[in-house]
Amino acid sequence: MALGSLLALLDDIATVLDDVSVMTKVAVKKTAGVLGDDLAVNAEKVLGVRPERELAVVWAVAKGSFKNKLILVPAAMLISLFVPGLITPLLVCGGLYLCFEGAEKILHYSTKAHAETELDEVADRLSGSSADLVAFEREKINGAIRTDFILSAEIIVLTLGVVEAEELLIQLLVLSGIASLMTVGVYGLVGAIVKIDDAGLLLLRRSDEGVVADAIRGVGRGLLWFAPRLMKTLTVVGTLAMFLVGGGILLHASHAVTDWVEGWAAGVEMIGWMLPTLIGGFMGLLAGVVMVKTWDVAGPLVARQRSK
Repeated sequence: MALGSLLALLDDIATVLDDVSVMTKVAVKKTAGVLGDDLAVNAEKVLGVRPERELAVVWAVAKGSFKNKLILVPAAMLISLFVPGLITPLLVCGGLYLCFEGAEKILHYSTKAHAETELDEVADRLSGSSADLVAFEREKINGAIRTDFILSAEIIVLTLGVVEAEELLIQLLVLSGIASLMTVGVYGLVGAIVKIDDAGLLLLRRSDEGVVADAIRGVGRGLLWFAPRLMKTLTVVGTLAMFLVGGGILLHASHAVTDWVEGWAAGVEMIGWMLPTLIGGFMGLLAGVVMVKTWDVAGPLVARQRSK
């Protein structure tokens, strides 16, 4: 009797794990695009810190990301159970924040004078006191964690949409698994990306002779050539990702608009599959620009009001 109960329990566990595995694979496919955006945005966020502090900053952001997941997973399940209509408005607020942040970077940092001023400020901070460096790193970390929260929220909600018909235990296991995988995967890759130049320098400094050593030094030179170009690319991709993710959230917030766009895109040959993404990105850019311009006017008024 006891053996039969144990076997039945093991069979139930195996069934649950199999369902979790299947649902996790489906969720990974559905969230792959956002995960790519998450990687680009967070790699770009870590740029500008001292080389010897890069991994420490990545680790600090990763810990903040884990805390985000500890909040988001139970919150998403509770909202889904008791106030499902609240998920879309919360996502829209997060999408608008991403659009605002992306547009602010483009509008406020695109001019040559402003770009040079920003570089001077970064150089001053990196050569300043320990307190300045700590404040600079904390600013970078907090900004990255805030952005991670929005991107993680979309991934959690997309995953929740995949498993919403499953049992509560399977929902919890799949959401927890996706949250853990995305954090370890994204920040593991971010850590590797920011240390590419260090790896290239290490290989280039090999002092032994021979064909193999020459080849290794050649790989080092290649990594040193590749690293800054990759970082510049990630800066552009990270900003673009903010509009694509934020605009995508705004687009999908209205089912009528989404259905119209997808129906129109289905009739377009060759590039029809990417039209919804492009339209979402354009919506994100437009929304971000409007919010930045509005804040440029309202921000000083609010500051003056607070100072009274």
